[in-house]
Amino acid sequence: MTPDQFREVGHRLIDWIADYHASLDSRNPGPQVAPGDLLAALPQTAPLQPGDVGEWDRIIADLDCLIVPALLHWQSPRFFGYFPCNCSMPGVLGALVASGLNVNGMLWATSPAATELEMRLLDWMADALGLPEAFTFRSPDGGGCIQGTASEAALVALLAARARAVRAGHDPQALCVYASRHAHSSIVKAAMVAGIARGPDDTSRVRSIACDAAHRMDVQALARAMRDDLSRGLVPAFVCATLGTTSSEAIDPLPAIGALVESMPRRPWLHVDAAYTGAALVCPEFGWIIEGVERADSFCFNPHKWLLTNFDCDLMWTRHRRLLAGALSITPEYLRNQSSQSGQVIDYRDWQIPLGRSFRSLKLWFVLRHYGLEGLRAHIRAHVALAAWFEEQVRADARFELAAPRVSGLVCFRLRAGDEPTQRLLQRVNASGRAFLSHTKLPDADGRERLTLRVALGAPATQKRHMEELWNLLDRAADEVLA
Repeated sequence: MTPDQFREVGHRLIDWIADYHASLDSRNPGPQVAPGDLLAALPQTAPLQPGDVGEWDRIIADLDCLIVPALLHWQSPRFFGYFPCNCSMPGVLGALVASGLNVNGMLWATSPAATELEMRLLDWMADALGLPEAFTFRSPDGGGCIQGTASEAALVALLAARARAVRAGHDPQALCVYASRHAHSSIVKAAMVAGIARGPDDTSRVRSIACDAAHRMDVQALARAMRDDLSRGLVPAFVCATLGTTSSEAIDPLPAIGALVESMPRRPWLHVDAAYTGAALVCPEFGWIIEGVERADSFCFNPHKWLLTNFDCDLMWTRHRRLLAGALSITPEYLRNQSSQSGQVIDYRDWQIPLGRSFRSLKLWFVLRHYGLEGLRAHIRAHVALAAWFEEQVRADARFELAAPRVSGLVCFRLRAGDEPTQRLLQRVNASGRAFLSHTKLPDADGRERLTLRVALGAPATQKRHMEELWNLLDRAADEVLA
């Protein structure tokens, strides 16, 4: 493909992407296929010969006929499931440029621009979120990087914690991990990958800590678990505090957790996962969420969830960059170079699991340059206001009950009539084609696990009329379910 051919097809695909986003308001947010439909429509073997002059016409037609109907449209203004995976046109353009340049930023020497832009962006964002100076490159040992996801950040933090404990003389087979019972599943998976847990149900060295009535980690339960492990000769090595749990957006009490961690005779690593809710920190009124973060060893959140930056983009900071890099660094001869050996540069390959890394910072740079912090704050505040409006509708309707306190953009609720009616309500809403919701289970006031529906704000195109339509849909479906 020549540059001129690329220009011609590229213009067509830019138009196609723009048309796709313009069409989202009128599309059913859910996929329109059954399992195996796309497989049945695709050829059994790869193309053998190069495409002819009409092949790109057929590719674009297949996008329309095969691919788009088999999508869950995460950018739909009627998508309220899971947590959002939003994007923006500036972010798309940043990803396009990164893909076109296609550099490998594994070392400073392999792409100085990729490294130094990322360093500066992480300092910008640390300041925007209100993180302490100790998490920035302006400090002697702090700094940040872009991971793919919060799951990767959790694994990297746990590996750093394991390395610190082993260097202190502790047996790696004695290390223990602690997280709230509502923490993301990536914490358990990280323990599995790190060799601390044998499987997802192995609790021999992974502790699931009880929560209070608001689904926040019970600090007293955490203290008992760590002290019990110490009494048995085990080593508390890693604690994850979640600021915005997946099920309910609960905020673990970080000041108390941090104080407890610092009081332990063998201080564990404290990692903070703020994957969704961390985006709200660009608004000063949400600064209370990270009170106590100065005691954390690492912190992460996902701009790709709620800050208009295309997937994948997780920002991770640490106060111990040399320790973290040392836990992951291995230098074969073919990677040795004068810049790295000088000690004056950051080599991001030492901050992550894979060796190679893409130029992800361009996406975030384009987003920040286009919107500015004030634009991002307006985006967050608009969604928080919509979530507050929806919460009031639920609160005022006797058929429903709130299942968790609202923090920012997530509302958790259910029918008072029970799980089976709530399940049928969810099915009716999603089958209508006018909205997409997802569910979880949360304990009620009596401690019983109850099916709970989640409305998570984040799609950039969502407006008040979409929320009103969702509520009207729920209102009608609830009447039908309860009739």
